[in-house]
Amino acid sequence: MDATTLQTFTSPVVLFFVLGILAALARSDLAIPEAIAKGMSLYLMAAIGLKGGVAVSESGFSVTVVIALVAGIAAGFILPILAFWLIRGFGRLDRINAGAVAAHYGSISVVTFVTAVEILEFQGKPSAGYMVAVMATMESPAILAGLLLARGFGAENGQSMREMLHEVFFNSSVVLLLGAFAIGLIGGTDGFADVSPFFEAGFKGVLCIFLLDMGLIAARRMMDSRAVTWRLGAIAIFLPLVNGAVGTILGTVVGLDVGSAAALGVLCASASYIAVPAAMRLALPEADPGIYLTMSLSITFPFNVLVNIGLISAFASMIAGQGGLVP
Repeated sequence: MDATTLQTFTSPVVLFFVLGILAALARSDLAIPEAIAKGMSLYLMAAIGLKGGVAVSESGFSVTVVIALVAGIAAGFILPILAFWLIRGFGRLDRINAGAVAAHYGSISVVTFVTAVEILEFQGKPSAGYMVAVMATMESPAILAGLLLARGFGAENGQSMREMLHEVFFNSSVVLLLGAFAIGLIGGTDGFADVSPFFEAGFKGVLCIFLLDMGLIAARRMMDSRAVTWRLGAIAIFLPLVNGAVGTILGTVVGLDVGSAAALGVLCASASYIAVPAAMRLALPEADPGIYLTMSLSITFPFNVLVNIGLISAFASMIAGQGGLVP
C-alpha cells in the first residue's frame, strides 16, 4: 500500500463513511434525522462555494480558469454519451433507463468532490478554488445530454420542457453553489473573515457526520435493492475508473496543477445522486429510480470515496511526475 492510499484510508472523513457502512451491515439502529442531514448538506455546499469564490478573488480569473471551465462543460456533455453506449450494450437497459443512468454518470457528486478536496489537502495537493465553478457547470450539461439520449433527441411538450429546464438550471445544488461562489468572489478575503469561524472551524466535523449518514444510506439501499444486475454493478465500478482517468489526463494536458487535475478526475468519476435524480423524476418519471439511485449512491459513491479518490490522486501525481504530458 503506497503513501497516497494509506493517507486516503486514514482520513477521518473516509473512516466515518466506513463506520456508517459497518453500522448498517450490522443492522444497527444508528440514524441521522433527515432534517439534520439536509441542513448539513446545505452547510457543506455553502461552505465549499464560499471558499472557492474567495480563492478565485485572490488569484483572479485567468486563461487556465476559462480552459478548466470549458473542459468541465465538454466532459459534462460527452461522458453521458459514452456511458449510454455502454449501458445500452453491455448493461442491456432500455433507452429510457439507459438515458437516466447516463445522466448520472456525466454529472457530479458534490459530496464526493468535497471529500476529495479534503483528502487532497490532507495529502498536500490542494485543488484550486476555481474548481468549485467547474463542478457547478458540469451538472446541467449532463442532465440535458441524458434527457436527449433517453428521448432519442425528440422534443418534449412545451410545459414539460420548461419545467425540466427550470429544474436543470435552478435546482438547489446549482443555485447554492454558484450563489455562494459569487458571494465569496465579491466579498473576498476581508468579507469572508467575518463568517470564516462558522464555515471553516466546523467544516470537517460536519463533513464527517454527513459521510457517516451517507455510509448508512448507501449500505442499507444496497441491502434492500434487487433492481441492479451484475452487469450494471460492473458498469458502476468501470465508469468511475475510466472517467476518472480521462478527467485526470484532460486536466493535466490543459495545464492544471496536480491537485486540480485530480479534482477534475474526481468530478468526471463521480455520479450524481441528488440533483440528477430530482431532474429525472420530473422529466423521465417512467425511469426506474431503483436502478439509477442504487448504481450511483450504493455502488459508485462508496467505491469513489473508499478507493477511487486515492487512485486518481496517485495517478495525477504519477503523470505529472513523468513530465510526458506536461511541457
